[in-house]
Formats: sequence, C-alpha cells, structure tokens
Amino acid sequence: MKPGQRWLIGGLVATLATAFAQSANITVPRSIEAGSAFSIQTTGSGQGKLYIVGPDQALARDVQLGESVPFAVGDLYNAGHYFVILTGASTGIAEIDVLPAAKPETLSFLARPSRVPVGLHSGISGAVYVFDSYNNLIVKPMPVSFDLSELAEAPQSRTVTTRNGMAWTEMDSAQKQGAAKFSATAQGVSRERVITEVPGDPCGLTISAHPDAGKLNVQTAPVRDCSGNPIPDGTIVTFTETFKGSQSTVDVPIKKGIASVSMPAYSGAKISVASGVVAGNEIRWGGGQ
Repeated sequence: MKPGQRWLIGGLVATLATAFAQSANITVPRSIEAGSAFSIQTTGSGQGKLYIVGPDQALARDVQLGESVPFAVGDLYNAGHYFVILTGASTGIAEIDVLPAAKPETLSFLARPSRVPVGLHSGISGAVYVFDSYNNLIVKPMPVSFDLSELAEAPQSRTVTTRNGMAWTEMDSAQKQGAAKFSATAQGVSRERVITEVPGDPCGLTISAHPDAGKLNVQTAPVRDCSGNPIPDGTIVTFTETFKGSQSTVDVPIKKGIASVSMPAYSGAKISVASGVVAGNEIRWGGGQ
C-alpha cells in the first residue's frame, strides 16, 4: 500500500469511526489467525458495502445486508489491528485483530562472523527471527535450538526461547581449524550456516640461523597457533636485524609453513622475529645465541 493510500484510508476510518461508533449492525470475531477463513455477520436489508482496513492491506466486498459475508483462506494475511466498516442501508464499524500463525514457516538466521579464529570464547553469535507462512513475525514465545557441529569436537547446543519473535545466542569456536555447521531449529523448521574456523595468532614463534655464502639464512620453525594449527601460507613474518645502532627489517610471507630470509652476517648482530603483535625469540650472531 502506498503512503497516499494509507493517508486516505486512515482518514476514511477516522470519519466512519466517529459516525458509526454506536452501531452494532455487524458481528466480527475478536481475533483470527493470519490467512485463516472467517465470516462477518451483517444485519438489515438491501445492498451494502463492507470494508476491512488495516496495516498494508484493505479489502472491500459488495454485500447483501442481513447475510453472513465469508472470507476465504488467505484473504486477510497481514498481522495487525483492523477496522471493519459497513456502509449502506445499515451502517456499522467493528475491530478485529489478525494474529500471526502459531506455526513457523521460515527462519531468518544470521550467523556472525563467517570466519573466526579458533579457541575464541563466545566468538560465534547467532540470531533468529521467526516468521509464519505470510512473513508475519511470530511474537508468541517459542523455543529455538541452536547447534554448532565442529570437526573432531563434541557439538555445542543451546535452547533459547524467543522474545518478541527473536532468539540469540553465543558459541565458542573450536580448537582445531575447519568448517563448522551452525544451525537453528524451531518446531521442525531449520536453517544452517557454515562458519570457517581459522588458526589464531602464531604461538611460540622461534627462529634459527646458519651461514650461507657469506650471508645468514634465518628461518622460523613451523609456525603454528597455540592449539597447534598451522598458520596459513601468505601470513607475514617480520625479521629485524640490529647492529651498531642501525636497524633493518624484512617482511616475508610464510611458505609451506615456515618463513626464511637471507640477512647480512654481522658479528654481534641481534636478529628478532615477529608476526603481527606476536614477538618471537631473539638471537645474537657471532656473539653467542
């Protein structure tokens, strides 16, 4: 419904509500489930017009006064508060609430982040919105089961009751890298997302050095995180050489699990290593290690 239509209908409802507030020429159910069949009873004789006006939906029927007016399954499906207005030889106005269906049809499942470091407490979050078959948010509380299945580890499970149509939880990421399946289920309706669990920061970063054709070949041990997962190739490792007050640095990507670089072989030089904010050991060449 366009904004202009909403304004016109709102004005119609206000005018007719004032005019017909005391009339009892129509009988309507107090509430119905979205999309369900129902009927409205009119009184009087002759021809009339029946309007049902509410949020983003308006219906109109030509009616024979004194008869019941049927509405089929799917006629009134947007949840909300509606006015029922009868015009003609008999007039009247009533109100009806359209409630979301009790059974969910779809879940909107948001899982964040899509990539997360391993070993992170409450590092994965999931939020679910529950909708009926007409895309009405089901605000009645219902349990939602969250399950996170990871390689070589016991699944994590949480059951959370929705509040105003939404449920939310947090899960820990695994200790081993890999793909995790994160699912949410409400009354048999499920949605699934895949979370990629990647290695954390390097841990226990160490280097060694040996002479090579007048230079120093400096090399890391296999670079892993604190859970033993290999750090991905391409991760940058920074080598720093300090000698007689001067300093030089070289950034090198990890290849096949290690990083290596050729540096000047100054006797007494100090060589250190770091990756991001993680520092490794330091060695002194020609002056003892």
